[in-house]
Amino acid sequence: MNCLKKDFFIRDVLDIAPDLIGKILVRRFEDGKIKKYIITETEAYRGEEDLACHASKGRTKRTDVMYQNGGIIYVYLIYGMYWMLNFVCENENIPQAVLIRGIKNFNGPGKVGKELKLNREFNYKEIILDNNLCIIDNNIKVNIITKPRVGIDYAGKIWKNKPWRFILAE
Repeated sequence: MNCLKKDFFIRDVLDIAPDLIGKILVRRFEDGKIKKYIITETEAYRGEEDLACHASKGRTKRTDVMYQNGGIIYVYLIYGMYWMLNFVCENENIPQAVLIRGIKNFNGPGKVGKELKLNREFNYKEIILDNNLCIIDNNIKVNIITKPRVGIDYAGKIWKNKPWRFILAE
């Protein structure tokens, strides 16, 4: 399987987030079964200046993963029940990440995490199939629409209204 290489993720999140739309997320489960999913929706979070980004409060134990070189997985738990899947982007000490908001037949980041059976063990792992999660390029051109990010009213009007949500156009 030809997974995307680490250098794909050593770029700005605003380039990576739309580039992931239409690509195939591959998950190997504990029983050895492999499933493939088309990525249908992503959301970009871009550094300490982005008030919607976890890194907006600086480097903490929780956000340290975002300060690593791109190409690793960042998962976190919300509401005590949903694991959110993010991929770290850019070079070390430039905290950016793309949230996977949707995969074919599973809309919403909580549903994505549940379907993929994510847990804290994925955090800091490289995005390679050896770590049970990777992305392959199916080389298909897709149409993408952009919209403002959702669920981030706390970030204020400017950051809430950035068109940094990327959706596969049907």
